[in-house]
Amino acid sequence: MAFSCTKDQEGVAGDLRVTSGTFTASGSETGGSIYTGLQKIDGIMLQQNASAVVASQPVVNGTFPTTDPVTIVTAAGADGYWWAFGH
Repeated sequence: MAFSCTKDQEGVAGDLRVTSGTFTASGSETGGSIYTGLQKIDGIMLQQNASAVVASQPVVNGTFPTTDPVTIVTAAGADGYWWAFGH
């Protein structure tokens, strides 16, 4: 099984660069690395995609500011969306 992520959009908000995309933890995978394309990441928001109430939200395994990649921990087989900002 594997963890994958995609970067779908990038833009500018004020003096920050913003990127966003999706992540997928297949099968029994419980997280992996998100490559944002930012040199310095000030923060990232994670939203799990589910058709019912989610018992365990995805979290970042680290502190900010940081650099690529950002390691996240998810429930097994979870997928969702990410939105990062920085420089």
